[in-house]
Amino acid sequence: MSIAYIGIGSNLGKREENCKRAINLLVNKGLTILKQSSMIETEPWGVKNQPCFINMAVSVDTTLPPETLLTLVKEIETVLGRTETFRWGPRIIDLDILFYDNVVMKKPEMSIPHPHIKDRDFVLRPLAEIAPDLVHPVLKKSIKELLDNLPNK
Repeated sequence: MSIAYIGIGSNLGKREENCKRAINLLVNKGLTILKQSSMIETEPWGVKNQPCFINMAVSVDTTLPPETLLTLVKEIETVLGRTETFRWGPRIIDLDILFYDNVVMKKPEMSIPHPHIKDRDFVLRPLAEIAPDLVHPVLKKSIKELLDNLPNK
């Protein structure tokens, strides 16, 4: 078994419900939710002229390898109605694999750990709630340290 951390966000429609539905689909597809953060409302990142997000994070126990897990989360996004718009644009649901055990992987289709973790309050705050001592395998800093060292915090 492996432990993965997944970031969940939504800024269209019933945002909280979209996040809950995503978690239910993760469970229905065989993942075990180990921990779940609270939902937080956050400002958009990257493209500012759009609705605020609801963000959260979950840790899951899985037997799926990272590539299969990515396929699964993309399928869940599609089931929930996500359509591609533009980079960092509004979305009904967004599921990102943030960490997968201590795996470090950089491929065209996916990077683990997620490359923007250290810059994103909306990722670090929920992660710090469920895994403050988790150490970033590349940066060698805990989630709490990364959150505490965010600029403009």
